[in-house]
Amino acid sequence: MIYLIIGVSGSGKTTIGTALNQQLGYAFYDADDFHPPENIAKMSQGIPLNDSDRLPWLLAIKSVINENQKEDKNAVITCSALKQAYRDLLEQNTTDIIWIYLKGSYETFLKRLQHRSEHFMKENMLMSQFQILEEPENAMTIDVNLSVEEIVQTIINQTCAKIDSNRKPKDLF
Repeated sequence: MIYLIIGVSGSGKTTIGTALNQQLGYAFYDADDFHPPENIAKMSQGIPLNDSDRLPWLLAIKSVINENQKEDKNAVITCSALKQAYRDLLEQNTTDIIWIYLKGSYETFLKRLQHRSEHFMKENMLMSQFQILEEPENAMTIDVNLSVEEIVQTIINQTCAKIDSNRKPKDLF
């Protein structure tokens, strides 16, 4: 099982991913760790990434997905995955992916970014993310105004509800 937690910057992907990982004991990967140095430098200067900037980053994340599935390992992965084309690339030739979309308002995320000082993503770039965001149709959509505990429990509950009759809960957790 691969949980892909998606959303714009400030949505809480890392916080929720870490909490879900602690609950499930799966491998955890934060997509921010896969950005090439050029991307980090660009974002640090307040310059939004374009599709060609994102491609090597997305391919690195896709490699992690493939590796975990090849080794039959469970993982929690965070990634903005703002466009459907990005999600299609990440999902290509894979199985057992649960998409979790952390949804909230521009104002909520802006406040969060204003209180975050040690991250390369600058608050002035948030609007560019909202402008290219294509909300997913095949994802669990979760309101970010819930507590971390409520979000994690919602993810677990909704995942359990989707389990096939042939699959035992122990196969997931």
